[in-house]
Amino acid sequence: GVHVDLIKLYGSMELAPLVGLSDAIVDLVSSGGTLKANHLKAVEHIADISSRLVVNQAALKLKHDVIQPILDAFAGAIRK
Repeated sequence: GVHVDLIKLYGSMELAPLVGLSDAIVDLVSSGGTLKANHLKAVEHIADISSRLVVNQAALKLKHDVIQPILDAFAGAIRK
């Protein structure tokens, strides 16, 4: 077993190893560009993930004019 201390960070956590705050980080990686820019490398793949947008059914009916453009924007971004 390996002893670890978990520290919750907000923002640019890739800086933590560079400033001596941590030996490693767990982060979401998409393209790997931020890793390369900070001279880091992925050591282990933990899991595949995907994003979900959850909308309350009542809110979707009552605030359709506000919510639908957001849904359309997400759909458009995914198609690109």
